[in-house]
Amino acid sequence: MPRVIGIDPGTVSFDLCGLDGGSLWLDRSLPTREALQDPNALIELLRSAGPVDLIAGPSGYGLPLIPAGSATPDDLQLAFLPDPNGGGLGGLTRLARGFAEAELPLLYTPGVIHLPTVPRHRKRNRIDLGTADKVALAALAIWDQIHRAAPAAGPTRASLILLELGAAFTAALAIDQGQIVDGIGGTGGPPGWMSGGAWDGEVAWLAGPVTKAMLFRGGPGESGAPETVGLEAYIEGAAKAVLALTGSVPNPREILLSGRHAGDEDVSARLRPRLEAVAPVRRLLGFAREARQGAQGAALMADGLAGGSASRMVEQLRIREASGTVLDYLTVITPTEARRRLGIQGSRE
Repeated sequence: MPRVIGIDPGTVSFDLCGLDGGSLWLDRSLPTREALQDPNALIELLRSAGPVDLIAGPSGYGLPLIPAGSATPDDLQLAFLPDPNGGGLGGLTRLARGFAEAELPLLYTPGVIHLPTVPRHRKRNRIDLGTADKVALAALAIWDQIHRAAPAAGPTRASLILLELGAAFTAALAIDQGQIVDGIGGTGGPPGWMSGGAWDGEVAWLAGPVTKAMLFRGGPGESGAPETVGLEAYIEGAAKAVLALTGSVPNPREILLSGRHAGDEDVSARLRPRLEAVAPVRRLLGFAREARQGAQGAALMADGLAGGSASRMVEQLRIREASGTVLDYLTVITPTEARRRLGIQGSRE
């Protein structure tokens, strides 16, 4: 049975989860700033864990299952969309280069937009339908639902809407028959705890050049104690995201809440009554004590890709069939113009 690790590079914490034959053996959570400031220390931590068959992530907006050693500079640009002016999760590209040099068996995994289970029309003018860590969260949610309800039935029974109330962003995924069929990404979705969510186009025009740092501003938690109007926008926006995804999954078996703010009593008390009119609501907890849900899901994906007990679930998700880039469905600007903005000249065949 495979020995694997899943990594989730969150806004606040950098989490690692390891499975050996399906059993938990690594359960760590590090401050993200610390992990990115000293990539060598993180790489040595992974090496000290002993030989592993596969490591999943961290993959940013996602890549179609590319080994770290084979990833080109253009691939890393497409995965992390770095802003030369700073902002966002700075340091991920440098960490990725370290993974390649260390020759770790690390595989970059896809975002929602790379998956064949999402119809092309839902990808139009979208980059963030759900980053790679959200695909990992979906894997954990599917695993959790089928193990609670009917383990023998398999992943095709999984039907749910996953609402991620993260440290900075709010995102949601629609899952039907064990496959991701739609998504609302953090930068294109409702207000997050730190982020203002999707912008009116006129606001973007008035703002002038938009930086990554600006995407992390405007949420109710930005100034510390959330003010009333901002909190109401946050709660209502999350509920609207779930309702919007019922257009893709009309009758979900349940709504699962994940993320750092899913356990906030005030948020939960305000949000649950709105969601319970759609389907039963519960919090996604997973199986680890320290590593957050994204790392747990990434470990399950790695286990399945390496031939472990999660293989059926991974095959149903069709992760191996992921393809393309995050720029393929743009029409407001052309993919060529977007590549030029990123400094990418060629393309991966």
